[in-house]
Amino acid sequence: MADPARAKRLAKRISTVVASAIEYEIKDPPLAFVTVTDTKVTGDLHDATVYYTVRGQTLQDEPDYAAAAAALERAKGTLRSKVGSATGVRFTPTLAFVLDKIPETSAHMEELLARARAADEDLARVRQGAKHAGDADPYRVAGAADDETSDDGA
Repeated sequence: MADPARAKRLAKRISTVVASAIEYEIKDPPLAFVTVTDTKVTGDLHDATVYYTVRGQTLQDEPDYAAAAAALERAKGTLRSKVGSATGVRFTPTLAFVLDKIPETSAHMEELLARARAADEDLARVRQGAKHAGDADPYRVAGAADDETSDDGA
């Protein structure tokens, strides 16, 4: 097993090489919207998992995940060759591409937090004019009950 620090350095280097190759060297239109977010390398340095996100062409467009995945599969051999020549390790790691759902998950969490804030604001508006039900002091006062019993019993 390799040194974890070496695996981390190799993962960072692979991430840089793959991102650069996707941006500047590989001319596949679906890859124009792919961003490499993270890379993990196994302890034996034989397999690398590259995490990526896909953005839409405009802010309103939905990203084309299937086209991006297919383009990455087509470019996998070229990317692995570039990683091998750029890293100089004895065995070039195999590349696996995994769609990173963190941006979508964080957007969903932001939406849920916004709904919770709106519900809290509605509750605060309702509470403003509200008052407690019943008497101000609903509990029996100890001194008043003792005085009544002592008068009747004597």
